Amino acid sequence: MNDSNIHILHFVYFLIFLIVSYFTHKFFYSKSTKYNIRKANLNGIRWSSQTKPISGGITFFVILFVSSLAYILYQKDIYSINEENIYIGVVLIVAFLTGLADDMLSISPILKFLAQIACAIILIRGGIYIEISSNFYFNAFFTIFWMVSIMNSINMLDNMDAIATNVSITITLGLILQNILTKGSNIDLFIFLALLSSLISFLKFNWHPAKMYMGDTGSQLLGSFFGAFSIIYFWNKPVNIDVHTSLSHIFIIFLFFLIPIIDTSTVTINRILSKKSPFVGGKDHTTHFFYYRGLSEKKIALLYFLINFISVCLGIVILNFNSITATYISVFSLIFSIFAFLIFYINTRITKPK
Repeated sequence: MNDSNIHILHFVYFLIFLIVSYFTHKFFYSKSTKYNIRKANLNGIRWSSQTKPISGGITFFVILFVSSLAYILYQKDIYSINEENIYIGVVLIVAFLTGLADDMLSISPILKFLAQIACAIILIRGGIYIEISSNFYFNAFFTIFWMVSIMNSINMLDNMDAIATNVSITITLGLILQNILTKGSNIDLFIFLALLSSLISFLKFNWHPAKMYMGDTGSQLLGSFFGAFSIIYFWNKPVNIDVHTSLSHIFIIFLFFLIPIIDTSTVTINRILSKKSPFVGGKDHTTHFFYYRGLSEKKIALLYFLINFISVCLGIVILNFNSITATYISVFSLIFSIFAFLIFYINTRITKPK
């Protein structure tokens, strides 16, 4: 089968799962409404009402599972799934169950933290770890730090209608482009397309005013998904810029996860300066201060999508183009990233909450 036919097949597959995921979201939304399935911790400080259904993450998990099964049936070979995918699958199950338990039972932060560490250890056991140093133990520690950080970062980003969904769409697009450009695993591409379809269809329910949230079930699942696959597609890929390899990879990751990193860093810095805990919910995220500034929630969602999409595209160019082009783009990307961080952070310092 030639490349054009393969791309047509992928597009058809995407459309099918777009329809399937929409009706799956609709099914879980109706059941959640009927049986009053809501967030367990209703007393937490949140931007929006916690009385709405939180079943978006369940559909993400179902679609990822079904897409993997569909790929096996299409290939007619259970061994078409490689060992890396099996370990990542286990990680996704652990993250999903952790998020579900937190949504339904409101588990302790320590238990959630231990589950996130467990996700990282499972990846390391499967040979999936960040190769930033010649020292394995440093790499293992850094992988644990990365997984815990990104799982919490995506969770913290889910603080306003459609924000986490929009940003997750841009990161997933980055994974898809990187897979195609590097001729990556077919099953990975199938899974990425399935996740993209479920995220896009979720916007129908999550766009302001949201009818449904992804919950910790969704944010923990997405965080573990992006954390694991970013190691394969971003962290451990050669970078065509003339700087220290470790620094260049950190810079690439910063580009692909620009919005989550900026939001988490800003909130953490501000709360530490105010002698507050960075690990609790609040109305002090970068999104909230843009709202206090006068932007509507819809405009904020579009702004965050646009900024992270541009940043992801810059990261793709740096990873896949020749060293001269990549170096020039890197300089622009560095200026873009610093400017974005300063705008977001300064806005939280000069804007008064309402």
